[in-house]
Amino acid sequence: MPASEFVLLLGGDLGDPVEQLALAEIAIAARVGSVQARSRDHWTAAWGFTSGTLFLNRALLVRTQLEPHSVMDACLAIERSMGRVRSESQGMASRPIDIDILAIGDRVIMDDTLTVPHPRLHLRRFALAPLCDILPRWRHPILDREALDLLNALPPQ
Repeated sequence: MPASEFVLLLGGDLGDPVEQLALAEIAIAARVGSVQARSRDHWTAAWGFTSGTLFLNRALLVRTQLEPHSVMDACLAIERSMGRVRSESQGMASRPIDIDILAIGDRVIMDDTLTVPHPRLHLRRFALAPLCDILPRWRHPILDREALDLLNALPPQ
């Protein structure tokens, strides 16, 4: 399989988010593929729940030979190794690390375990802003709009 470029979003608000994201990036480079670009860091309020801490978010452009489901499995394993516990009953909550696949070029994947592009990407400033730092002209393959257009269409905070 030829190499693909994945956009991953790293985020977290527990512990030391700066260190957590740095450790996650090292683990991604070791387990997933080479980091081609990274966004600047974005500090934002929690989305979808109330938290007393700010989230740190960063997007990475990662080149890999892995298939999308293998990338997702590797990201989940990195999260677990860093203390992330996912619980369906918990819903959205503070966490030490979160790694999401935002996009894989113009690919669309919709199955029981993976949806790409991320299904709420177009609604989340904390995801679109870092994406725009590295790929502002990326075109959402379902909505047929550039990342920067999607970001600019969000209501002001």
